[in-house]
Amino acid sequence: MTAPYIKDEHEIFRKSLRKFLEKEAYPYYEQWEADRIIPREFWLKMGEQGFLCPTIDEQYGGSEVDWGFAVVINEELERVGSGLVGIGLHNDIVVPYLTSYGTKEQKQKWLPSCATGDMITAIAMTEPGTGSDLAGIKTTARLEGEHYVVNGQKTFITNGIHSDLIIVACKTNPDAVPAHKGISLLAIERDLPGLTRGRKLNKIGLHCQDTAELIFEDCIVPKENLIGEEGKGFLYLMEKLQQERLVVAIAAQIAAEEMLKMTIDYVKAREAFGKSISRFQNTQFKIAEMATDIEMGRAFLDLLITEHMLGKDVVTKVSMAKWKLTENARKIAAECMQLHGGYGYMEEYEIARRYRDIPVASIYAGTNEIMKVIIAKNIGL
Repeated sequence: MTAPYIKDEHEIFRKSLRKFLEKEAYPYYEQWEADRIIPREFWLKMGEQGFLCPTIDEQYGGSEVDWGFAVVINEELERVGSGLVGIGLHNDIVVPYLTSYGTKEQKQKWLPSCATGDMITAIAMTEPGTGSDLAGIKTTARLEGEHYVVNGQKTFITNGIHSDLIIVACKTNPDAVPAHKGISLLAIERDLPGLTRGRKLNKIGLHCQDTAELIFEDCIVPKENLIGEEGKGFLYLMEKLQQERLVVAIAAQIAAEEMLKMTIDYVKAREAFGKSISRFQNTQFKIAEMATDIEMGRAFLDLLITEHMLGKDVVTKVSMAKWKLTENARKIAAECMQLHGGYGYMEEYEIARRYRDIPVASIYAGTNEIMKVIIAKNIGL
């Protein structure tokens, strides 16, 4: 059944994107995994075809279309591989901070390059000693005349190597009570003095996604790079987390669908004891269970996307979807690998990569444990 937010124009767009990815992504993905990075040329090709930041205003280089087009992009990129998550982060997580809170001058300066792929973005919240507790960040930004002086360290930064513009959460008022009222967002450009890249982190999965450490040592940032108002950074982060977590849920759902599809194909083709593995009752029951969970997840997800596009506050439901769909995808990865038998443990079978890639979805954008805290609080506990 087609989702209510999907119209004919979305399906035409999907066909165009899929054709592009079949030419420019699928044939090279394994090499990108081996290289541990996606080439910038791919970003530029995405931008040239209008697949970056399609929802931003036309005056800034976007197509000014609804978020359903962004959903299509996230779905089709996940079908290629989870390592393309950095593009969704750029389109639907980082750039919205600029479109929602940026000044006209900031938008004119940065958004057109974000749409072409000449400027790749990142957001830097997590620190070596601070993850889900954003109020506890230690990175500081001290205003001195016309500049902020930033000191601190960030880690687990998606697009950390490629990024040309980084939205950094920092303390402009370390003495604020409560602490979260001292947080502000600064846009820090690649070539500003005092910004250095740390290690490109060696992860279990998402091998082609460049994740890195960022180090700020007396980094000089023009005060006009402040995003929104001082002290409102935490509020801005909270406002945007609904869409960020929805993006993660979309990726988890597609990953589950893809894993089931490849497993059904495998068990039909593989034989044991003189018959197809798909004819064994255990296989049929496992497949039936996974198919049911996936269908239920899809129905809930499509409802949430529709409500989100209507501007509704669905924070509680999105928290439910984020934890449930990522957990479901983890379970399906394990079941599908088992049904592949020994071959599921071999690198030449895609299920091995999917098995590595999916666990982190239950950690980033707020751990699943944090999701349950949010749900419990919002239902009155």
